[in-house]
Amino acid sequence: MRLDDRVAIVTGGARGIGKKICETFLKEGASVYIFDINPEEGTGAVNELNSAYKNGRVFFFEVDITNEKNVEQAIKKVIEAESKIDILVNNAGITRDNLILRMSLEDWQKVIDINLTGAFICSRHTVRFMIKNRSGKIINISSIVGVHGNAGQSNYSSSKAGIIGLTKTLARELASRNILVNAIAPGYIETEMTEKLGDSIKQKLIEQIPTGRLGSVDDVAKTALFLAGDDSNYITGTVINLDGGMGI
Repeated sequence: MRLDDRVAIVTGGARGIGKKICETFLKEGASVYIFDINPEEGTGAVNELNSAYKNGRVFFFEVDITNEKNVEQAIKKVIEAESKIDILVNNAGITRDNLILRMSLEDWQKVIDINLTGAFICSRHTVRFMIKNRSGKIINISSIVGVHGNAGQSNYSSSKAGIIGLTKTLARELASRNILVNAIAPGYIETEMTEKLGDSIKQKLIEQIPTGRLGSVDDVAKTALFLAGDDSNYITGTVINLDGGMGI
């Protein structure tokens, strides 16, 4: 299996894209630690995955990734149990959409804190252990709107553009220690968020996508698996636009 004996942390892993990444890593032999702020969803995800994959190892820690002490304590528990961390997926994120004239400072700051600062905090405290082992993979989940922008999402777009800058900078800082840092920039993916859109809006989105469909959580998870495994060992500082050609 491609991730046999690897230890992975996935933030925001209790549902959606994060949960699918956890499942995919688990199927490929990794021990997976879900960091999520929602205990009910986190426990539910662990129970579901452990039931589906009897030989798998998946665990849940309730973690507020904007709280540095909380993150540090959770990572310490992973190290105590596993003695290493091989993979970090910074996936946790929220939206608080509005036009800039209507967007509150609170909504701006909340999105930046979780989407960008949270990724910085988790990376900072994970990297010190990766450096000791001179090995590691960090995968940051950005967004196509971080590349091209999107009306009504100045906070979200800025946070996801920041993720790209963080990715490229960490890639430069850490490559000499054999720690590779890459990002995935998904386009429109079939999740709870897109399910709330009307059929006419979905159709207009699909018309802008050369492949003629929305992406799936499986598309994102398989890309994360590629970046987490040995097939990507000469790739760092790269942003993979997973958008069906929408950004062409």
